[in-house]
Amino acid sequence: MLEPRIRQQFEESAQLKLQAASLLAAPLAQAVEALATTLGNGGKILACGNGGSAADAQHFAAELVGRFERERPELAAVALSTDSSILTAVGNDYGFEQVFARQVRALGQPGDVLLAISTSGSSPNVIEAVRAAQERDMLIVALTGKGGGKLGALLSDVDVHLCVPHERTARIQEVHLLMLHCLCDGVDWTLMGNPEEST
Repeated sequence: MLEPRIRQQFEESAQLKLQAASLLAAPLAQAVEALATTLGNGGKILACGNGGSAADAQHFAAELVGRFERERPELAAVALSTDSSILTAVGNDYGFEQVFARQVRALGQPGDVLLAISTSGSSPNVIEAVRAAQERDMLIVALTGKGGGKLGALLSDVDVHLCVPHERTARIQEVHLLMLHCLCDGVDWTLMGNPEEST
C-alpha cells in the first residue's frame, strides 16, 4: 500500500522541521541580519549549489530580485548556476570544481554574501566557491546537512552555518526550502518593517 508510505514521508518531514526549528531559529536570525545588512549597504548575495540545491539557489535569487510575499524594491541576488556559457566554458577550461569559484572572484566584493548550499557539505565546487568568497572578504551563509561535511569545517566564526540535523537528502532539501523562505521573510521584515503595524 502506497498511502501509509506517503503518510510516513509527511510525518518524517514535519517532525524534522519541528526539531530543526529549535536548533536553527537563532542562526537563521543571525543569517537574516547579515543578509539585510549587506543588501541595505548596497551589496549583493551570490548563491550556488548543485542539482536540487541549484534550483534552491535560483529560487532564492528570484524571490529577492522579484518579490517574496509583498511589494518592495528589487534586492541584489545572483544565482551562479544559471549561465550555461560560463558553466561550460569554465568547466571545460578549468574543471567543474571551479564553475562557481571563478564567478565569485569575478563578481564578489568585500561585504557581499555567498549563500552556499550543499546537502552533504562536501560538494567540491561549492567548497571552492567558499574559498573564493573568503579571498574576497565575503561573509558566507552555508546551508548543509549530514553534519556539515568539509564545508562546515571551512567556515569562520563570523559565517553562519545552517546545518539540518538529518542524513537523508530529500528531508534536508525540504528544510532548506523552508529556511530559504524564512530568510526571505526575515529580510523583508528587517528592511521594510512589520506589515501588520502599517495596517
